[in-house]
Amino acid sequence: MEAENSRKRIIELLSTKSVAKHEVYKNTLKTFNMIKDHMQEFTLDLEKQLSDFDQKIRFSFREKGQFEMEFKVAGDLILVTMHTNVFEFPKSHAVRQNSYVKDDPMRAYSGIISIYNFLADSFKYNRLNDVGYLIGRIFINKDMHFIVEGKRQFGFLFNDLSSQVIDQNNIKIIMEAAIQYAIDFDLLVPPYNQVQTVSVQEMNNITSSISLKTGKSLGFNYKALSSDIK
Repeated sequence: MEAENSRKRIIELLSTKSVAKHEVYKNTLKTFNMIKDHMQEFTLDLEKQLSDFDQKIRFSFREKGQFEMEFKVAGDLILVTMHTNVFEFPKSHAVRQNSYVKDDPMRAYSGIISIYNFLADSFKYNRLNDVGYLIGRIFINKDMHFIVEGKRQFGFLFNDLSSQVIDQNNIKIIMEAAIQYAIDFDLLVPPYNQVQTVSVQEMNNITSSISLKTGKSLGFNYKALSSDIK
């Protein structure tokens, strides 16, 4: 009897949780590809809009595989990645208190698309010590419902999983908000105490790759930067 119950439980999990996770993965990949399409169109539109401006304003879009893409604009690089695994919101998360999720616990499973901001020169000059910042995360569930967590406008634009369905218009709002945030987020002068000592190795590397650690908020840890990311 115990073996029979165990087998029934396995079948139940496969027919519910595994199916739900598969739907989440498909929806997340679909959303990621929608972002690719939007960024390609956005790049072409920028070329038209900025054709009369200084050609030193450089921008480009590039796919870096099935689950990664990058958009460069001026001195910034926006890196968008899709995690291939599916995650469950912890029971302590506000999403779990929503009746939408309580009615169907499978709605608590989501895929994650992350949006990062780096300095374009960090990759151009192979400065491996440089840091980037997570500025937003998109969570998509089996119903194509989503929320966004992140800095500033990301924190309140899309925070209701029960009513928000991902579409091209929402993707436009999210990605253009991310680009605006990256452009507005300026490189800060590093605190003197943090750069007053330099190793011989760092100095030797400067001539080839300018490898002193650089980041927009150098001197402030990630926790401080992301204090309003729940």
